[in-house]
Amino acid sequence: MAAIPEEPVMSVAAGLFAIFALVLILPFKVKKVEQNLEPFFLIMGVAAVTISGLWNLELIEEAVKAPVITAGIPLGIFQVVLVAGLLIHYFDRPFYEGITLLARRLGPRVFIFVIITLLGLCSSVISVIVTAVILAEVVVALPFQRNEKTKITVIACFALGLGAALTPVGEPLSTIVVHKLAGPPYNADFFFLFMLLGIYICIGIISLAIFAAEYVGKKASVEAAESQRRSAETVRNIALRAVKVYLFVGALVLLGTGLTPLIIWYFSKVPAHTLYWVNIVSAVVDNATLAAAEIGPTLSVVQIKSALMGLLVAGGMLVPGNIPNIVAAARLKITMKEWASFGVPLGLVLMVAYFVALAPLYFS
Repeated sequence: MAAIPEEPVMSVAAGLFAIFALVLILPFKVKKVEQNLEPFFLIMGVAAVTISGLWNLELIEEAVKAPVITAGIPLGIFQVVLVAGLLIHYFDRPFYEGITLLARRLGPRVFIFVIITLLGLCSSVISVIVTAVILAEVVVALPFQRNEKTKITVIACFALGLGAALTPVGEPLSTIVVHKLAGPPYNADFFFLFMLLGIYICIGIISLAIFAAEYVGKKASVEAAESQRRSAETVRNIALRAVKVYLFVGALVLLGTGLTPLIIWYFSKVPAHTLYWVNIVSAVVDNATLAAAEIGPTLSVVQIKSALMGLLVAGGMLVPGNIPNIVAAARLKITMKEWASFGVPLGLVLMVAYFVALAPLYFS
């Protein structure tokens, strides 16, 4: 990557702030943009990298490989989405009938609680990509109304985004953080993030599962919705969805890299309690990029906790914020506006709740 000037270049900063504003505004105001998020984010990513002057072969290679390679292993979001979609396509009947039967046996509230808790905690073990695909297919199979499915999906994606940070195999953010803190003074190992954030994350996952069970499950009726039939996906649609997810992830790599100067110049130089709120930009900027720019061995434990919790919570607020959001929104055809109408209020409540929980650390 080309060197980033230590002091802000005002023309570059102005251009990047303009791109950031467009990313936040256009998907909600322009229907064509909302319906074509992948090419829009790709254009914004290309523009951001161009303005920043950060083009190089390594970045292009990363954008091309990121959707198909995870932690050096040739198993990325593209392959998981494609293969899982094809498996469900050819073995859909027993899968969907099994989910419906289980939901009826347990009841909507218990089923929703169990599935969100399990997937949230497992996302750090079998990776957030796999759990996101499982979540999307389970929600599709649920015999609930669309509005109920959307709310369950958004709540569950918050839980998956939190849970994936518990180990370095869960998602790119946790991998990067452990790598950057591997030396003194933290000597981070496999269980470093679990010990650092485990109590906050586990309580958050269980609280989200309880909220979903009570808020959505209490109103949902399995029997009332069972007459609704699932519209079967064609192989072409499954392949197209995988390609769209590929483009989205690659575009976010470019956008995150292009906006890196803003992160270095402005975001990473603020106090811990302010950084927590500044990291709300994680709703649209890849949180792994933010973590790479912000986290380092010179930070205190309080600063690390604050930065990471801000990134993890805000990532659930909008579709681009997290891998589970991208996967689930593509599978259930949830628009940016639909996601934001529920995800933003829920995210703000969670941000306030975690800020209160972290407050004793800021002022101790």
